[in-house]
Amino acid sequence: MKVPIAKREPFVHEIHGDVREDDYYWMRDRSNPDVVEYLEEENAYYREVMTPLEKQTNEIYEGMVARVPEAEVKVPVQNGAYFYYSRYDKEQQYPVYARKKAANRSLLAEASEEIILDLNELAGEDDYLSVSLQRLNEEQTKLAYLENRDGSDRYTIYVKDLQTGKLLSDKISDVYIYSSVEWSQCGTYLFYVTVDEVQRPCYLWRHEVGSTEPDTLLYEEKDSTFALIISKTQNGKYITVNSGSTMTDEVRLVDAENPLAPVQLVDERRRGIKYDVEHWGEDLLILTNEDALNFKLVRCSVKDFSKREEVIPYDENRYLQFVYPTLSKLFIYGRANGLTQIWTIEDNSLQQLIWDESLYTLSITGGQSYDSPELLVEYESLLTPDTIYSLQIATGEKETIHTATVNGAYHPEDYHQEQLWATARDGVKVPLMAVYKKAALDNGPAPLILTGYGSYGASSNPYFNAYRLPILDKGVIFVTAQVRGGSEMGRHWYEDGKTHQKLNSFYDFIDVARFLIEEGYTTTNQIAARGGSAGGLLVGAVSNMEGSLFKVIVPEVPFVDVLTTMLDETIPLTTLEWDEWGNPKNEEDYNYMKSYSPYDNVEEKDYPHLYITTGLNDPRVAYWEPAKWVARLRTMKTDNNTLVLKTNMGAGHFGASGRFDQLKELAEYYAFVFDKLGVE
Repeated sequence: MKVPIAKREPFVHEIHGDVREDDYYWMRDRSNPDVVEYLEEENAYYREVMTPLEKQTNEIYEGMVARVPEAEVKVPVQNGAYFYYSRYDKEQQYPVYARKKAANRSLLAEASEEIILDLNELAGEDDYLSVSLQRLNEEQTKLAYLENRDGSDRYTIYVKDLQTGKLLSDKISDVYIYSSVEWSQCGTYLFYVTVDEVQRPCYLWRHEVGSTEPDTLLYEEKDSTFALIISKTQNGKYITVNSGSTMTDEVRLVDAENPLAPVQLVDERRRGIKYDVEHWGEDLLILTNEDALNFKLVRCSVKDFSKREEVIPYDENRYLQFVYPTLSKLFIYGRANGLTQIWTIEDNSLQQLIWDESLYTLSITGGQSYDSPELLVEYESLLTPDTIYSLQIATGEKETIHTATVNGAYHPEDYHQEQLWATARDGVKVPLMAVYKKAALDNGPAPLILTGYGSYGASSNPYFNAYRLPILDKGVIFVTAQVRGGSEMGRHWYEDGKTHQKLNSFYDFIDVARFLIEEGYTTTNQIAARGGSAGGLLVGAVSNMEGSLFKVIVPEVPFVDVLTTMLDETIPLTTLEWDEWGNPKNEEDYNYMKSYSPYDNVEEKDYPHLYITTGLNDPRVAYWEPAKWVARLRTMKTDNNTLVLKTNMGAGHFGASGRFDQLKELAEYYAFVFDKLGVE
């Protein structure tokens, strides 16, 4: 089969006296049959390229499937009279959500199971299903959940009566994917957030369950650079309504016990001030960056928001991310020394929870009762499977109550994890995490997959993945570069990798790759780069800047047509992200963004092998970005290396929804990469 060559239709963008030619702009029109035809041609070419690798693909897939446990049960979490959990059976694509009624954890084995939501049954014959959020009413008799079947960010609320097992008549469309539904304490009302025509969450509504009367609009976020999310305080007293942008927050409160009362403003927005609100006793707890780059904790009375006092002294070496109140004690979650941390507040100071390994990730399990005597903490590392600790709140004693099952033989002592530090070109030390089988380097440099993200302040943390074990057993090294633009080292790490500091993200990634080569971990013929979404921008920009460092690059759903997207306010998320990337309507921002935009910097030169993916229904990075990029690369690159574009025609940003379908996609990616790196 011939390599697909897209037609060219002359089109120019002109702004600030600068002209950009864009012969593939026509691909934006999804209704144009030529667009789907081109994507299908690329898919056909992809299948032809992958056909000789079917044996390897199947071998990798079967190796990962062999690691799927016969049964996989999440630790039950107590909420009132019930313990809630999810479970997978061996052959199931989706989880089953269930509960048991028991007085305490020791009686769970004797309690009968009640299934509250079976996603396998819900999916039916559909190829795609996402249930992104579930919320129980206070009496735990009704379940509101969000469902989507096309991969977009427009979800639908359904309400299930857990006593009858039937759906109620309530059905609400255009609800945002995340943090968008909460109950009043009486269970009579649902509060929810809907999106506008560009899928920006901006409307807060109140719905009376069972009523056919129009829902009440409580708040509209009119600033197009802000988005709206809601969440309930840990004690259930308030629903926080957060209008947030990259740089600024404004929080309002809904009294969940008095759902018809007016919405209260906590603190009006001031550019550059981020804050979040919790409730404890008679106080509001406010985590804010005002005069505190890495955030400080203050409190004020619920009767007077203006008078505030510090709860603990500010420490710039600790990046505080959220406060978690229980009935008798406060916990703080954040980062220090490049790792996630949990602290308790003792005598107006923070006491850090201590763990055995030097590299790990912590989280506080969601859905726990406010008055529970225990706090469930999730722990994992590159070598330790997901482990749940029960922390007795009164005494601080920790007990392991659950460790995720690893199917097949697994001996952690056969593998090695380490934290390394690469020196970037400006002298900054960049952290990276590596995991590999101890014998991987016995014969010199090894095949290595380097991943990164580095945007939005999102941190790349060490996590255990049983499906990675068959790949490690082939002698492949996995490394994650924690480049600037994330928050691994604190808020400044994010600030130093955004807008006019964005080039630091790309330079860090390149310098990490050079470090790994110089230190003998790998070679230019054995290294692959992988990144998704904004991480796809990362590796896409690197392919232009220093593509010769890599044998193969894998940009997944990559954000690569930066200027065209950020100039178009009709595209979802554009206006929300001007503080992240810059607003190219400003000439200085435009010129800086143009300096790294992958689509605008394709050159007539050699590129590594490229394996690029997208989703036709992706609302976050439109399919036309990678499609246009691939079309331009095909006409300009001067090498004979393989370039493929795989478009998921029935999904969005996150690819396939079923876990076995996800493993098939992963196996194809590995087979392509291993073929290029020479991995047997």
